[in-house]
Amino acid sequence: MHTTDINAPSLTLGIETSCDETGIALYHSEKGLLAHSLYSQVKLHAEYGGVVPELASRDHVRKILPLVRETLDKAQTQPSDITGIAYTRGPGLMGALLSGAAVARSLAFAWQLPAVGVHHMEGHLLAPMLENTQPEFPFICLLVSGGHSMIIRVDGIGRYRLLGDTLDDAAGEAFDKTAKMLGLGYPGGPEVSKRALQGVSDRYKFPRPMVDRPGLDMSFSGLKTYTLNTWLKAKDENDATEQTQADICRAFEMAVADTLRIKCKRALEQEGLNRLVVSGGVSANREIREQLTALMDKRRGEVFFPRLEFCTDNGAMIAYAGSKRLAAGQSDDLNFACQPRWDLESLTPIDDSVV
Repeated sequence: MHTTDINAPSLTLGIETSCDETGIALYHSEKGLLAHSLYSQVKLHAEYGGVVPELASRDHVRKILPLVRETLDKAQTQPSDITGIAYTRGPGLMGALLSGAAVARSLAFAWQLPAVGVHHMEGHLLAPMLENTQPEFPFICLLVSGGHSMIIRVDGIGRYRLLGDTLDDAAGEAFDKTAKMLGLGYPGGPEVSKRALQGVSDRYKFPRPMVDRPGLDMSFSGLKTYTLNTWLKAKDENDATEQTQADICRAFEMAVADTLRIKCKRALEQEGLNRLVVSGGVSANREIREQLTALMDKRRGEVFFPRLEFCTDNGAMIAYAGSKRLAAGQSDDLNFACQPRWDLESLTPIDDSVV
């Protein structure tokens, strides 16, 4: 186990390759984020209507090292300045994870540096820490992305308690599938939100799933089916116009946002907290941000979002989370292993003095 002086300044190289975006960043323990670079594979996968794992893995292999060089140039620094490397160990696509992990471990071996595998969702959860105004512990985190919809109590780095989870489709997955059902482009979430801006808010009233029962678990599969049936009915009535499509997108988006607001309010009351962090790709959604901001304004509480560029997958969040774990003395052996499924609650807590 590599040990690090927690009082010494550090520079961490972060590598994110969990799915279809290659993210690289440099995070300094005293100066903050120095530089980051991101390459999205959206165009590569668009013709297939979704991510093709083998293509994603190959593209990561092609892009990682050029992006590392680009990020070093942006920060005007050298490999010799780096004190540790953080990479996404999981969850995610196995091939994509292995691509980033193999490069990270190889660089760490060549540069004789410690390397640590980071939980992808911990990276998202801590992304607001990259901002000048950071949330204090404890807080409730709503973590919404393409593969996850979770409500978590956060008492510190590594001190997570899952309060609510999705029972089927995650919010981001429901957005993408809704876009596909409506014949919109890929990726679907931004397309639904764009159409929703043109929609009439009171034409359709969609259900708010699982808000009429106790607990904090979520389900969006039924809402997705309701959306499809509404669109099919419009087609049967020769009303499948662009305006109807926009109205359906608006009703769907409002139902998701309202459901998340109700669940977050319930979680805050249950835990006796008044501080909310919202992160993950879906946290970029305008309606969700507005509803949750209004919720916390009404409660006279605090709400924190990552900047838009750090809502989706990125290297900065991995570099930050990794820097904290490296400072706590954590590092991986050469015989590393990726974890496409990884329980967030199983992570090792970090001593408060490191944060």
